[in-house]
Amino acid sequence: MLGAIIGDIVGSRFEFKMFKSKEFELFHADCDYTDDSICTMSTAEWLLCDGERTSEEYGVVLQRICRQFPHPMGGYGLSFAKWVKSDAPAPYGSYGNGSAMRVAPVGWAFDSFEETMEMAKRCAAVTHNHREGIKGAQAVAAAIYWARQGESKPTIRQKLEELTGYNLNRSCDDIRPHYHFDETCQGTVPEAIISFLDSEDFEDAIRLAISLGGDSDTLTCITGSIAEAYYGIPTAISDKALSYLPASFRDLYDDFVASIAALD
Repeated sequence: MLGAIIGDIVGSRFEFKMFKSKEFELFHADCDYTDDSICTMSTAEWLLCDGERTSEEYGVVLQRICRQFPHPMGGYGLSFAKWVKSDAPAPYGSYGNGSAMRVAPVGWAFDSFEETMEMAKRCAAVTHNHREGIKGAQAVAAAIYWARQGESKPTIRQKLEELTGYNLNRSCDDIRPHYHFDETCQGTVPEAIISFLDSEDFEDAIRLAISLGGDSDTLTCITGSIAEAYYGIPTAISDKALSYLPASFRDLYDDFVASIAALD
């Protein structure tokens, strides 16, 4: 899941700026983790819990951690912020890309595709219970799962198109000239996947995602989550990203990695 956090941190300073180049300093003084990393960490903590890992249990964890970090860089989306503060939180029919940016740990945590899809649905549905919100989360979790299994990029592309109906037969060069800020799953997840599919290595995937413009921290968070599963992450990049996180998140990350290692 560190790939998601790296994408979030690198993309944080480009949100709303419509930056359209691969040429930039990867980590910068203006970078920070945002709500994307906070929610991703919440997913990891939920998966470390004992029990059935229900949507209701996830909601409790997600609310608690987001309340611990009430003012992240960029803030929370308006509807999600209301949900975080609510005494009676309920799904609100969202198809925003928040369901896809927080699902990365699910893609790593299970040995079967069926369980991965079910848990991605639970992760999304606590807030984003619109079919597009659920589909976006499942697409990202599926891509991570298949990359972990060693599937080729053409196979991942084909399977994702069959699963979601997304048009993935485009390139970043096709998308870039006309792409704009879009907070929906259907306007973010396909572009994030294509950034991975077009890339040569992990860093190139991050740079391609940034170069599209748009909702840069979230788009690049999604791309990074998939790229990690396919390529791995260079040590220098992972070490730098972890240095941005508070100690509690670094400890949680270590616990999650240890839990994943136990699956092997």
